[in-house]
This record gives sequence, C-alpha cells and structure tokens, in this order.
Amino acid sequence: MISIDPAALSERDSYKLLIGSVVPRPIALVTTLSKDGVLNAAPFSYFSIVTASPPMLSVSVQRKQGAMKDTARNAIDAGAFVVHITDESIVGKVNETAAGLPPDESEAAKAGFTPVAGEAIAVPGLQEAKIRMECVLEQAIPLGRARDGDEPACDLLIGRVVRFHLAEDVYDNGGHIDPLRLNPVSRMAGSTYAKLGELFAIERPQ
Repeated sequence: MISIDPAALSERDSYKLLIGSVVPRPIALVTTLSKDGVLNAAPFSYFSIVTASPPMLSVSVQRKQGAMKDTARNAIDAGAFVVHITDESIVGKVNETAAGLPPDESEAAKAGFTPVAGEAIAVPGLQEAKIRMECVLEQAIPLGRARDGDEPACDLLIGRVVRFHLAEDVYDNGGHIDPLRLNPVSRMAGSTYAKLGELFAIERPQ
C-alpha cells in the first residue's frame, strides 16, 4: 500500500485523490434565487443524505480562493434552495450550468431549462428533472480553510426537504423510486461520468 500524508500534498493533489476515491457520486443540480430575482443553477457532486426524520440533504459548495459562490450566498440570503437529481435525460444541460457566469445571468436559462414555481418555497425548480426536492436552509456551516488565506474552503448547506416532486413513471405505489426508470448519472474523476450499472442485492445479517 502507498501511504500519503495529506499535509504534504497541495490542495489540488488532495482533491484528485478524493474525487478519484469517493466514487460514484450522485450529482445534485441546485437552483437558488438571488436578491435580484436571478435563477441560479449549478451542479454539485459533494452531495448526500443527512437524515430521514426530518428529511435532510447536504450540499458542500466549495469556495474559490475563499470567495463564496452564488449558490451558497443565494441559499443563505433566501433561506431556501431546490435539489434536482441528475439523470441521463438532462445531464448535458446540467453540465452547461457549470459555466462560470456572472451573478446577473441565469445558468438555468442558458442551459434551456424550464423554471417551475415552488410550492412550499419561493425558489423555482426545473421542470425537466424527474426528481426535485424543495428545501429550506437549516444550517450553512463554513468549513476548512483556503490554502492561500484564512477564509473557509467551503460552505456546507444543510437543507430540510419540505416538498418532494417525482415524475409518475419513477414512483411506484409502494413509495419506492425505480432506479431503472430514473436512470441517474454519477460523477467520477475529471470529466468522467457513469450511468447506472448492474444491480445486485445482498441481504443484511440479522
């Protein structure tokens, strides 16, 4: 085995080890609304479930040289955001939202997404996604430290889901999501993505 002390690595080298090791990662397409009413959209693979009671999600928004990104700033200002699950039918458009646009331009509009009004929050979602979850911001936690200063390295957003929106063909009467109909896409390292592969089951021990 190769043993590596992260303290001896650059931020970039630590990043490469993490994104190459923690795979596959689901991709959250997050929409937020600026104070000026601009609908921001951006993809994040530093994303997971926090708890089911109440339902909560986490999205880690990495800062750029210590500067907070639009998604984190908007979510904190509005106290809400929407998480969409990236699937094969929208992954091309999701990738377009990663473009570095200024705050007064909408990535959602540039990518050709259709805004749809929220039911429980003021932030719009995107109609094309098969699953979207309206969230109120529970906590925004600055974490880490930028290598070139004292500013945090990221803003960890904890959102409480207040409304699930599910396409009828991915949801069954038993309350389950059909992964084969959802066709989720995950992030690997670099510019590589992965589709849903072979499914298998292992029963948990009693």
